Amino acid sequence: MIDEFAKDNLHGRLRRDREALLWKLDGLSEYDARRPLTATGTNLLGLVKHVATVEARYFGEVFDRPSPEPLSQWQDSDGSDQWATEDETRDQIIRFYQRTWGHSDATINELPLDSPGHVPWWPKPYTDTNLFAVMVHVLGESIRHAGHADILREGLDGRTGLRAEHEKQIDEEARAAYRAKIDRAARSAASIKA
Repeated sequence: MIDEFAKDNLHGRLRRDREALLWKLDGLSEYDARRPLTATGTNLLGLVKHVATVEARYFGEVFDRPSPEPLSQWQDSDGSDQWATEDETRDQIIRFYQRTWGHSDATINELPLDSPGHVPWWPKPYTDTNLFAVMVHVLGESIRHAGHADILREGLDGRTGLRAEHEKQIDEEARAAYRAKIDRAARSAASIKA
């Protein structure tokens, strides 16, 4: 009974974070969805592509259920799953992610939590694992990258939040006052420590 509760809870959280990550692309120009927003090139559409690839690998080949999507060998990973080429459309990447959900969900639904899996890119002795550990790992990856996306989107246009239905109108004046309050506290703490 606890296994089904745990599985349902983890799966529900994964579904929620998938939707949140896609929502971060909503309403953005093609350039803003793709452009590098950090020194290392992190970008919103690339995060979606990367998380889709992560899911496809973990819920596919780890359980000997290869993804129907074409993927390069994990040994050949070159970072190309972290950005969109000019030939890849936003819609193609979103559809890839959504199709990956179907494959991942089938793996999650059909296997018990203690189903054995093998992750060849993990260090020994951790290569042999199970569905529970992989679900926790993929959920962690998804949460981490949804958080990145949240910060990147806030930097682009100020939009924040987990879902569209919870979004509030941006009050620029209130935000500026709140930010100034935090800055004053930081400056004060720095002067005390100096």
